[in-house]
Amino acid sequence: MFNFMFPFSDQAIIFNFTSIQRKTIWQIAAQRFQILKSEMNASATVGVGTCLSTSKPLSIGLTPVPICLLRRRRRCLMIGAETEVELAASEAQPASRRLILLRHAKSSWQHPSLRDHDRPLSKTGRVDAVTVSRKLQRMGWIPQLILCSDALRTRETLNIMQEEARGFLEAEVHFISSYYSIAAMDGQTAEHLQRTICHYSRDELFTIMCMGHNRGWEEAASMFTGASVELKTCNAALLEAPGKSWEEAFAVAGYGGWKLQGIVTPSSNL
Repeated sequence: MFNFMFPFSDQAIIFNFTSIQRKTIWQIAAQRFQILKSEMNASATVGVGTCLSTSKPLSIGLTPVPICLLRRRRRCLMIGAETEVELAASEAQPASRRLILLRHAKSSWQHPSLRDHDRPLSKTGRVDAVTVSRKLQRMGWIPQLILCSDALRTRETLNIMQEEARGFLEAEVHFISSYYSIAAMDGQTAEHLQRTICHYSRDELFTIMCMGHNRGWEEAASMFTGASVELKTCNAALLEAPGKSWEEAFAVAGYGGWKLQGIVTPSSNL
């Protein structure tokens, strides 16, 4: 139920969303207008008495309400009804969940003795991380939650993005060690990402970024969207699906139901 006070009225009109959905705006407006008009006609009814000094009929009562005021009340009623319908529709629509799948920036091979897990970014990779973070910020795709592989090249990619875009610095961050190993296993990354996202997410978080490696990240993006997605170093796939929660978004969209909004690359125009 929703209380709405019309101008020029001391009565709060109570709308029921269910009834509004059953009737059209014009039906509601016409019905209420007839009630208001009847009330005003009654209040404007003139009583007749007798003047003691002249013994002539004496008219007493209220001045009839001008038609312009009736029209103003009708407009207010229609606007209020439209507002109620919009509110009902907005509450019925689940919010969009936005998922960023980002592959780490280009790494360096200058030190062959280092473990793969410990390889740092190259000079090109650092520049690309700056570029992509600025593009994501300009597009408004700022994550509220970041789930990141604990490999050195992904952590350095994240650090650069946090330095460039304040929104990335304000995001909640968790380092997931399994993101490094799961990416090398055929066909398992998408399910693993879904589990970790649902574990760490909350309903009030609408944008989440997962940072990791190929081949798993390409496989996950392709499985979620149902399209063939290629992710080179420092490429970000932007996915979107409706849902009141992340669990609902994954349940409704499933595999193939996420909408691919674009792929951000260091050289793209996005």
